[in-house]
Amino acid sequence: MKPTLLILAAGMGSRYGGLKQVDPVGPKQEALIEFSIYDAIRAGFGKVVFVIRPEIEEVFKEKFSNKFEHMIKVDYAYQETTSPIEGITNFPTREKPWGTAHAVLVAKDKINEPFAVINADDYYGIKGFKKMADFLREKCSTTLYSMVGYELTSTLSDYGTVNRGICEMDSQNNLTNVVERHKVKREGNIATYDDGQGRVGEIPIDTLVSMNFWGFHPGIFEIIRQEFIAFAEANREQPRAEFYIPLVINKLIEGDEIHIEVLPNNEQWYGVTYREDKPRVEAAFKELVESGSYPQEGLWS
Repeated sequence: MKPTLLILAAGMGSRYGGLKQVDPVGPKQEALIEFSIYDAIRAGFGKVVFVIRPEIEEVFKEKFSNKFEHMIKVDYAYQETTSPIEGITNFPTREKPWGTAHAVLVAKDKINEPFAVINADDYYGIKGFKKMADFLREKCSTTLYSMVGYELTSTLSDYGTVNRGICEMDSQNNLTNVVERHKVKREGNIATYDDGQGRVGEIPIDTLVSMNFWGFHPGIFEIIRQEFIAFAEANREQPRAEFYIPLVINKLIEGDEIHIEVLPNNEQWYGVTYREDKPRVEAAFKELVESGSYPQEGLWS
């Protein structure tokens, strides 16, 4: 069975100042998300599921409909603050989306096979998709998941700070913890972060970080559902609290319920956190096309 690619595309793009999920960066006006889909198709994925907000559905489908449906199955799931979740009848009032783990959960009825999760506004590289596809086909189980890790140095922006999930691993390359660090930036040969208490911490620049490229067995949906019920109730009076994937993962690791194999990837990550990042990303894709990594005539010609 071919694995599925779940793309989290419901973000609001507040730091970018627009709907970066559809913003063109490729030489033929391709959005960043299209390069991920192209890489997934040639790695052997059989379906793509987009998680979007209902209010962006029209512009999203206008950009992507009929581009790649002849090459891969396409489906949609919708993330709202009140998306129906079995076990919750009275949602707390809030405007901000619930977060990445909730975004995965709303796709529960769309996926029955091992699947990968990515962000719509990140570029993960050709080798990253090949490694993930091989893992999902050959090794993924109810107790073994995966994550593609990137060196911190390749994921930083020159135009502002970023948040990054710092990975801790054991001697077998299994993930033991993901520590969220905020306001991460490059400072010479190291990176620094703000600990939220007025102190600055340091991170080695070659540390592996999570860029939200996960490999899961569909059994994780029920785990996330149960965790979300508890999270929603505990944060009823915290309308900005977010239910992140690492919250679920760390709890499973602590309970020794799963192992997560880290798949290191030394490819350059690209993303558009800030509007100023776009020219660098455009130049990178122009170079990738000219080098033969992607077709000169466009991805879907």
